[in-house]
Amino acid sequence: MEQEITQKIRQLAKEKNAIILAHNYQPPEIQEIADLNGDSLELSIKASQTDADIILFCGVRFMAETASILSPDKTILLPRLDAGCPMADMITPEDLRAWTKKNPSMPVVTYVNSTAAVKALTTICCTSANVVKVVNSLEAKEILMAPDRNLANYAASKTDKIIHAWNGYCPFHNALTPEQVLRQKQAHPEALFMAHPECRTEVLELADIITSTSGMIRIAKESESISFIVGTEIGLLYPLKKENPDKTFYPASTAMECADMKKITLADVADSLENLTGEVKVPEEIRVPALQSVQRMIAL
Repeated sequence: MEQEITQKIRQLAKEKNAIILAHNYQPPEIQEIADLNGDSLELSIKASQTDADIILFCGVRFMAETASILSPDKTILLPRLDAGCPMADMITPEDLRAWTKKNPSMPVVTYVNSTAAVKALTTICCTSANVVKVVNSLEAKEILMAPDRNLANYAASKTDKIIHAWNGYCPFHNALTPEQVLRQKQAHPEALFMAHPECRTEVLELADIITSTSGMIRIAKESESISFIVGTEIGLLYPLKKENPDKTFYPASTAMECADMKKITLADVADSLENLTGEVKVPEEIRVPALQSVQRMIAL
């Protein structure tokens, strides 16, 4: 059955000139049918440079919105429109307007894990990989940063800027505790601990490496170490093991599983491609200013 539906998806993608993107946290079978796997922004950038008419994004809503921001002339499909991001939903455009009104002299750095409407009110976007570079590129001494307080705290520890953080967070990264990490370190003393900067400060203090999901994949490949404790969503274990079959990967916590990232099924992908359901299109009045905040980051 899975083989049949996979063949159907490949045929539909070919017929409709569609490119399938899958975030690193997606289930293995979804990652396997994708043309490109990776971090959300890098996927949207790569897809925008193709001649595909349709971008089908296996991820969550803000990722499909980013694809729409960068590829306004392409049809963007999200097979499950109810696949959201709790952290992105922790700040609304109204929240950001009120915050900037109270602090009019401070530029706003917004994590790409945010809605298009919030990006549209932003000075410049950042990723987990380039946040320090983005913060240091601004002349202002004080900066507002949304929505992730943990990423903001990480950036603040790497710069002399004063960063005022919005009180948002990724529920599963924020839930990882130092006690859980120490248990894994005790069980696997030879393993390097790689942590995502969405984790809490006290967890990052235990890390051997702090990096994005793509960074973890790259480092695992390049490192002489043969075992790793992985401090991010457990979906990343699949590409890590696939890329490095001779190395061992342990989840920092098996509870680090994002339900929204696991919503899309192969049947959803086939239905979306066949019937063009789940279209995501960012309105021009939001897309244009959101694009500017993304482009400022890309230009660095």
